Amino acid sequence: MNSGNAKSASSRSGFTLAALALGSTLLLAGCAGNPPTEQFAVSNTVLKSATVAGATEYAPVELRTAQEKMARAESLARDKDYEQARRLAEQAEWDARVAERKALAAKAEKAYQDSQQGVQDLREEGQRSTIIVK
Repeated sequence: MNSGNAKSASSRSGFTLAALALGSTLLLAGCAGNPPTEQFAVSNTVLKSATVAGATEYAPVELRTAQEKMARAESLARDKDYEQARRLAEQAEWDARVAERKALAAKAEKAYQDSQQGVQDLREEGQRSTIIVK
């Protein structure tokens, strides 16, 4: 009876492993077969945010790269190449994030330069006022 139980346990173990392998394969196939709608939504939101931040002016190359990758991702999705479309949409998201940050940094630098110029103008105005009063 012992050998019968061993065979039964071994059979169940083999069946369990086969079921897990089949389930994993189906899960991966299911992911690859679904349009990357969530990633597309995130990527498009970040692209809009980069545009609003001024990437068109301050980071045009990065923004254009992101837009081109997103357009290619949309084309791949129409062709049902969902995995490659998802990868390109992710790349577009990160390119857009770089464009947004570059634009924000450039705007901050410009604001700093403008404030420095304002301080310099005030100093010069103060000096002119002092000379006139003397």
